Amino acid sequence: MTAGLAVTQLLPPFDVPGGRRMIGLPLIAMGTLVSVASFFQWRRNDQAMRAARPLPRSVLPALVAMVIAVSAGIALGLAAIGGGG
Repeated sequence: MTAGLAVTQLLPPFDVPGGRRMIGLPLIAMGTLVSVASFFQWRRNDQAMRAARPLPRSVLPALVAMVIAVSAGIALGLAAIGGGG
């Protein structure tokens, strides 16, 4: 969330209107989603450990990687189109 807020507030404006928000908002949304999903993942892990079962898989690392890749792709595209300031 902090990276998204920094992008939307501190990055120089792009020639494309709303360019900073195109990069920052997915990062903010991902931070919010990860904080909520992490609680539920922790709960599943806790239950599995108490029952001596294997820990369940998590989709969070893949989700984070995808959102960061998409945000980086958007940033690269915006920088190629009109520069960042």
